[in-house]
Amino acid sequence: MHDTGFLDIALLFLLAAVLAVPLFRYLGLGAVLGYLAAGVAIGPHVLGLVPDPDAILAASEFGVVMLLFIIGLELSPARLWVMRRQVFGIGALQVFGSAALLGLGLSLLWSGWKTPFIVAMALALSSTAVGLQMLAERKELTAGHGRLAFAILLFQDIIVIPLLALIPLLGEARAAERSAPDWLAVGNALLAIAAVIVIGRWLLRHLFRAVARAQSVEVFTASALMVVAGTAWLMQSVGLSMGLGAFLAGVLLADSEFRHELESHIEPFKGLLLGLFFIAVGMTIDLQVVAQEPLPILAGVTCLLLLKSLVLFGVGRLGGLGARSAAQLAVIMAMGGEFAFVIFAEAFKAGLLDPALRDRLVVVVGLSMAATPPLVLGLGSWLNRHPEARAQREPDPIDDEHPRVIIAGFGRMGQIVGRLLRASKIPFTALENSPEQVDLSRRFGTKIYFGDPARPDLLRAAHAGRAELFVVTTDDPDANLRTVRIVRRLFPHVRILARARNRQHAFRLMDLGVDVVTRETFHSSIEMGRHALMALGLDADQASERTRKFAEHDEALLREQHLVYDDEAALVVSSRDALRDLEKLFEADEQPEESSSGESNPKAGS
Repeated sequence: MHDTGFLDIALLFLLAAVLAVPLFRYLGLGAVLGYLAAGVAIGPHVLGLVPDPDAILAASEFGVVMLLFIIGLELSPARLWVMRRQVFGIGALQVFGSAALLGLGLSLLWSGWKTPFIVAMALALSSTAVGLQMLAERKELTAGHGRLAFAILLFQDIIVIPLLALIPLLGEARAAERSAPDWLAVGNALLAIAAVIVIGRWLLRHLFRAVARAQSVEVFTASALMVVAGTAWLMQSVGLSMGLGAFLAGVLLADSEFRHELESHIEPFKGLLLGLFFIAVGMTIDLQVVAQEPLPILAGVTCLLLLKSLVLFGVGRLGGLGARSAAQLAVIMAMGGEFAFVIFAEAFKAGLLDPALRDRLVVVVGLSMAATPPLVLGLGSWLNRHPEARAQREPDPIDDEHPRVIIAGFGRMGQIVGRLLRASKIPFTALENSPEQVDLSRRFGTKIYFGDPARPDLLRAAHAGRAELFVVTTDDPDANLRTVRIVRRLFPHVRILARARNRQHAFRLMDLGVDVVTRETFHSSIEMGRHALMALGLDADQASERTRKFAEHDEALLREQHLVYDDEAALVVSSRDALRDLEKLFEADEQPEESSSGESNPKAGS
């Protein structure tokens, strides 16, 4: 290298990251690609500011080790058990299915089985960073394809551990020209893993309890780094990947009381070193490879995306997704992933890849990641232009001829009302317009029927006219008002309880003659206010009395403002007057207390 000092190199990396990452995030391409682009720019093949990236790459691998430690912290056995079918069923099917197709094609190009196997497994993985970021930005993490994508990524994070552990053993076998790894080396590796699990499970918690008693943030951080570095060193000393040790340490601590504290201490180091790792990987990307071999590189990217998309679409359908959701899963997850860079680097060090092949594979993975955001945007645009034609589900036949209570809308609020009625042994009939919610609630034994509660024919079929009470908990204010309007017109004798989103919604319900209106967050906010008063020094009786008076005052104000709610100026005046009245009411409560306090202590105030 040049006479460039450590400070110059550090400043160069920070400047490249600060310029590239925000730009790529703004373009919707993700931070990983920003780091890679920064590395390409400052690397030896473009600007040449860092001519020898190998030393940087070796040092930055500790960022991957820390990432695997944090993944281990998040993978508690209980969490894995809840998601076992999606993670170990669909996730395994995706990884091994993709690897089989890719490996079959690669075996036609290369001799032997080790290199095609390792490369196919690496290419079967997807980018956790890019995939989850796109799902979060599009608010699709809780959608069907978002949940399945998370489960698949979870399995990929798990499978990369044994894969990284296997690479040095395969490389050793290749160097010795054997068709299988040395079983003595395998035994040593298994012995080291067992030692980490058995000793670490007992030792690590005692270690962090002792460190926590010292109440020193610096010592706790140093202890966390020591555990990560120590387990990584132990695995490396027996020929396995450093990341395997860190991952095992994370899993051992996943159920401990120190999990979140450890994650908060490791996260800043992980983020910086992982960014440095991607920059170092970017510095190894030779753009001349693309210029010299554009067609093979393009063919590699296309084949990777197409083959993985086919597998992902299939496993998405097997996982219960519709065709449109399965297509979204396929496009988001078909790219290569950041762990492919790690695997290629390990395979190169083990002698399983030559430099030219490694460079081509790194370029293919990087370009597949770069192509994914535009493909996702394109698919989303196409789906918006071609909305799904939904088959109309007919309302369910209703067999309850004498309902006491009808609940319209069985979301969060409707379910709570229903649970309270069921615990009181009061039968009810629930009407819900979401078929998914109907099917889910029926599995829990709820008497619920599909249909729009605002449809007169459904209300008649539900015998709403014979009910004692009609409870409207629909979360959509417009649908809520339609239902109340229809019930009031068809069955004026039935008492109605209605949910209101805000005061304006409550006023419109009151216009329709609904005399009991429950505002969504009013009572929970009152309860939070009571706890706030107690936290600030009021005793429980004082806080309860003030919140009771506030609630009564606000309910009276609601009825008063209902008369002028369409006059904004009158509403403002009414709100200001009400605030002054409430302050005087609370001041009147305090005066007797102060007076009695003065009588009990004659010296008070002297």
